[in-house]
Amino acid sequence: MTDIGLARRSLFRRLAAVVAAGVLAVVSAACSSGGGTETSAAPAQASSSADSAFPVTIQHKHGTTTIPSRPQRVVTVGWNDQDFVLALGVVPVATRQWFDEYDNFPWVKQALGGKPLPTFSAEINYEAIIAQRPDLILAIYETINKETYDKLSQIAPTVVQSADYPDEQTPWDVQTLTTGKALGKEAEAQALVDKVKSRIEAEKKAHPEFAGKVLVVDFGPENGEHWLIPENDPRRALFDALGFAAQEEKDAISEERLDLLDRDILFVNGATKEDMLKSSVFSRLNVVKEDRTIYTSFSTPLGGALSYSGPNALLYALDVLVPELANAADGDPKTEVKDLSNLT
Repeated sequence: MTDIGLARRSLFRRLAAVVAAGVLAVVSAACSSGGGTETSAAPAQASSSADSAFPVTIQHKHGTTTIPSRPQRVVTVGWNDQDFVLALGVVPVATRQWFDEYDNFPWVKQALGGKPLPTFSAEINYEAIIAQRPDLILAIYETINKETYDKLSQIAPTVVQSADYPDEQTPWDVQTLTTGKALGKEAEAQALVDKVKSRIEAEKKAHPEFAGKVLVVDFGPENGEHWLIPENDPRRALFDALGFAAQEEKDAISEERLDLLDRDILFVNGATKEDMLKSSVFSRLNVVKEDRTIYTSFSTPLGGALSYSGPNALLYALDVLVPELANAADGDPKTEVKDLSNLT
């Protein structure tokens, strides 16, 4: 996979900042020569001109964006935005590169019909975006400052996250509905949200033992690093929704503080069970010895589903995760928890 978590994403942002000044000139030149919003926003087919769903205006942290007509060429810049677009039946013309395995995840293969999904790069590549002649840019799951927003908006109408949430903490249901509004698919988006929430409520009712148990998400430990995902982060949205509580600690911790993992249930996202058990410190944790730990690697569809967290990804994750969460939460060390780290 291209990125193993927030630390790697931060590197991409620093690299992008180095070239930002030069890119601004490229964006301005391209827009003045026909690559700007007025020219590129017009869809290839004019049939949507009478579409009653448009124009639509979306408020966000940098103001408002008006989308004049139904988008025909969508580019996704947020790390997971493509997952929400695909769930609504739209295939982007280009997406942000993140998981190399993404095209092969079950819910993605179904949406793409076996075709590849075009990507540009792991950093925000303005020239590559301009080349796609987008009429809509979605950049919701990314920290977009005003300078970056202004550059993207010169290319096409750009939707970023609401000011109601911290950066990169937009809830999955809000992201689904926002994406649906931008695409002119509000009814479909609401139906997807209702479907996922109905399934979650059914699982909560079936498993009252989940409520209040502290589930720690250890993200990206495959290189000996440990990153604790806090409450409300989209990468643990499903666990929060099922009623689990989150640990108070967040972000990077060292091997010397692995005791912070030793709570009711541990979910390791980004390493195999075999690799994790090579650490004697990790192996001595009660949550590990008593088989209350669930493992998955980034190359698995489950690891991808929890990272992208679109509605169809969440439905997939529920199918795979709930039985093992129930096994881990039953209080009986003799109950075997299936190793999901090599799931295909």
